[in-house]
Amino acid sequence: MSGNGRCRELLRYVHCRNCPVYSAAAVQLLDRPVTEEHRREWTARYAHAHQVSTPARISVVVFQVSGEWLALPTPAFQEVAERRRIHSLPHRREGVVLGLVNVRGELLVCASLGRLLGLEAKAARQPANNTNSSTSNSSRLLVTIWEGKRVVFPVDEVLGIQRVNETELREPPATVAQAANRCCRGVFAWRERTVGVLDAEALFSTLNRKLA
Repeated sequence: MSGNGRCRELLRYVHCRNCPVYSAAAVQLLDRPVTEEHRREWTARYAHAHQVSTPARISVVVFQVSGEWLALPTPAFQEVAERRRIHSLPHRREGVVLGLVNVRGELLVCASLGRLLGLEAKAARQPANNTNSSTSNSSRLLVTIWEGKRVVFPVDEVLGIQRVNETELREPPATVAQAANRCCRGVFAWRERTVGVLDAEALFSTLNRKLA
């Protein structure tokens, strides 16, 4: 509460907080005896069990590339599209860029996530019966966007959106390709699969260096 400005001491102290009378009243208020009712109220408040906050949950899109199950945060996605023709580019046949693909009338760069993460080389070393049997009917194009740039990734299969707690993430196994490990935040178990959650910032930063 504020006064009416009529106190004569204001001419001397300008504000109430500078006045010794005001300070003395404050000390008297703070030093007053604690009543039994006040004690019971605060005892009950501190004795009340604290509610543990729920761990942060992240929303990710789960998909498969080169036999590996991966996930990216949903804010990095624009849409999941049907597979369509990829127009190759000259002098770009061996890198991560597969070519250009038409998505809703716009030509977008189509890149190989398997090559970028070193998963294609790992899949080639494995026996054929260890490779997932996804057919061409289940393959899709993931249309992503990061810092205003749109890039398309072909994937073998898309399982959909999943929510996972940060506390569920574990360290990637040593068998994960080195490039994939650098871009991986951690792994979690889902539907009897081990899914690696990719760090979007690290992934697209690595991709931009490859595209330069």
